Amino acid sequence: MESGPKNGHTLAMREPAHPTHVPRKRFGQHFLHDAGLIERIVQAIAPRPGQALVEIGPGEGALTVPVLRRAGHMTVIELDRDLAPRLHALAEGIGTLTVINADVLGVDLAALASDGPLRVIGNLPYNISTPILFHCLDHLDAIADMHFMLQKEVVERMAAGPGSKVYGRLSVMLQLSCRVDPLLDVPPGAFRPPPKVDSQVVRLTPLPPEARPAPQLAPAIERVVRAAFGQRRKTLSNALGGVLPAAAIEACGIDPRQRAEQLAPEAYVALAGRL
Repeated sequence: MESGPKNGHTLAMREPAHPTHVPRKRFGQHFLHDAGLIERIVQAIAPRPGQALVEIGPGEGALTVPVLRRAGHMTVIELDRDLAPRLHALAEGIGTLTVINADVLGVDLAALASDGPLRVIGNLPYNISTPILFHCLDHLDAIADMHFMLQKEVVERMAAGPGSKVYGRLSVMLQLSCRVDPLLDVPPGAFRPPPKVDSQVVRLTPLPPEARPAPQLAPAIERVVRAAFGQRRKTLSNALGGVLPAAAIEACGIDPRQRAEQLAPEAYVALAGRL
């Protein structure tokens, strides 16, 4: 999983001699520094030698170092070029680190899975966490599991069930493909600088391929879910008016007078089948 000079570097390691990195708002940087919480997160991930570990947004390496120490090898994807030398230095003497300096949304995760399914981890930038989650869903066949630090309200949306006020598009799309397990609460003070919100660590475990919707249905599911929750206060017959007629909704055994948040994820698969 080593990259050439253009995409990454295989690293040696030593204690960094770099000044404190100033977090950049445009990258949504909040660096984890609470040693006790870091240890609990690493225990939840339980990295082992031989696993294909990929970290998104390693920042100053708070998770990178303890994970690398247990695994011996990992890949990190970091957009901020100024952090690469720090990561190089941190890794020295601990293990083999491959750094890919790129926006993760442009990285083909499947191409990193040549040594086996990926275990993806990361303290995701809150300003682009949802696009990153959907990017991972696009590469789900190459992923064994994911452990992410996210804004707590995002995790609550991910895990919400039908009838919840926070149940929505993210809930449906994730739960159709993954088991969602919230793990640890993380207070603002665990970061530098402290965010204005609470955070939470979540584990996403892909469902077996046979338990997921057929790949060819994906565009139709996305279309139906987006339309339904785009006007969530309206009945399904109104929200889906430009997508499915009321008769097609009824043919799925669904009352068109219901609203989007009342339907289980599987109901959206049935509706998509009508397209």
